[in-house]
Amino acid sequence: MPKILVQVMPKQELLDPAGKAVQRSLANSGREYLTDVRIGKRFEITTDREATPELLEEIAELAANLLSNDVIEDVISIEVADEEPFDPAQTETVTDDGFLPTGAASDEQARQNVEGE
Repeated sequence: MPKILVQVMPKQELLDPAGKAVQRSLANSGREYLTDVRIGKRFEITTDREATPELLEEIAELAANLLSNDVIEDVISIEVADEEPFDPAQTETVTDDGFLPTGAASDEQARQNVEGE
């Protein structure tokens, strides 16, 4: 089933007090190189319909009228999420000797792949 992602952020010209608080905490923890934080909202909407242009237009209307407050927020993006399921067998595992064997589901399997067992 398709998943539609909607991102909403505070308008650029408005202060983001929560973002400023996080940025100050980061600076106080020695990360002053992280100079700005803005906190927004992300909606994940799953549907049993095909993700057609008409459906995306409907979601855009909902985002503008229901999911965001257009006085203080902007809808930044509306997109269809990747529909490919995560397959851990396609990830790479780093073994103690630094190799990156593909298809290893565990460090032990990675070592066996490297050693040819």
